[in-house]
Amino acid sequence: MPVLAPPKFASRLRGIGTEGAFEVLARARALEAQGRSVIHLEIGEPDFPTPANITEAGIRALHAGETHYTPAPGILELRQAIAEYVSRTRGVAVNPAQVIVGPGAKPVLYWTLLSLLEPGDEVVYPDPSYPLYESIAAFIGARPVGVRLREEDGFAITPEAVERALTPRTRMIILNSPHNPTGGMLPRASVRAIAELAAARGLWVLSDEIYSRIHYGAGHHSIYAEPGIADHCILLDGYSKTYAMTGWRLGYGVMPLGLAEAEQRLIINTVSCTATFTQWAGIEALRGDQQAVDAMVAEFRRRRDHCHAELNRMPGITCRLPEGAFYLFPNISRTGFSSRELQEKLLDEAGVALLSGTAFGAGGEGYLRISIANSLENLSEGLRRIRRWIEQHPAR
Repeated sequence: MPVLAPPKFASRLRGIGTEGAFEVLARARALEAQGRSVIHLEIGEPDFPTPANITEAGIRALHAGETHYTPAPGILELRQAIAEYVSRTRGVAVNPAQVIVGPGAKPVLYWTLLSLLEPGDEVVYPDPSYPLYESIAAFIGARPVGVRLREEDGFAITPEAVERALTPRTRMIILNSPHNPTGGMLPRASVRAIAELAAARGLWVLSDEIYSRIHYGAGHHSIYAEPGIADHCILLDGYSKTYAMTGWRLGYGVMPLGLAEAEQRLIINTVSCTATFTQWAGIEALRGDQQAVDAMVAEFRRRRDHCHAELNRMPGITCRLPEGAFYLFPNISRTGFSSRELQEKLLDEAGVALLSGTAFGAGGEGYLRISIANSLENLSEGLRRIRRWIEQHPAR
């Protein structure tokens, strides 16, 4: 029998990354299959059930036969609900035709970058940050330009740092506030200054606001609310984090009409449409009772405060209090271990799954990301294990 040559894959695959959370989760599950106890602090998924009113809306839609194709950008009723919500929360009039619905926010991110960037165009984004900003930009041939976030700036990208990163090839600025992985938030003055900078240079802005409802008093300032920015801005949002709907796969973008029309062609060429019954559930999420969201955020605040205090009691570790999202980003540089090294040792030897800061870019070196999307009991046990391991392995 002839020996078959190994399959040859497209060279573009070499440049595409992944999400460290799913890689660590897989390793943690393998350890659990061997009988090991693992505390999961790695995955960015709310540990709450989808609110009952939303689930019931999805069930009603299924029983009503809402299981067929929809228009590519989403059903009109959902796009109207999203337009109303964004108009109310950002103070900008939004036409439903400006709304693109996708099976999660990730596809909308992909369609947007694919629609706007040519090979060689530069994309300025925060470092560390959600790894798919860099990965998707590089995959389509653009050049990702990371702007290093500093703890002393509250892990907020500054207008001065953005301006220094701009070149004649810059095409887009990506913002994320509240921020993954640090929990930092952009202050209003910075949002306004970056909007003015983008307008003056004719740059696109993609504002990832997936955590916009999860903040702890500082207030969320959307660049989409800045005067004149809507003509060259994409607001990216979704349901996974706010409504604990990760498995429902429902996200959206609000963008200029011409871009929305272009992205519809990409939707038809990739996913056809988003699941119909999920879209009806999304209407209930936005228009229905919000008490479950408020309760979830209050519980995240309680966990944040507890974990923040415990981390700052550990030798070699300091932790800034995050303003939003559901992560802590402790500084572990004084432990003597690199971020990746400590991530692996804590999983293999202490039974705690968390993420190296470098899973979010080179700027994450010296930090770990801890997700507080777990019970206070499990968080407390995870932190006890971390402290015990660090005390047994003093700084080198």
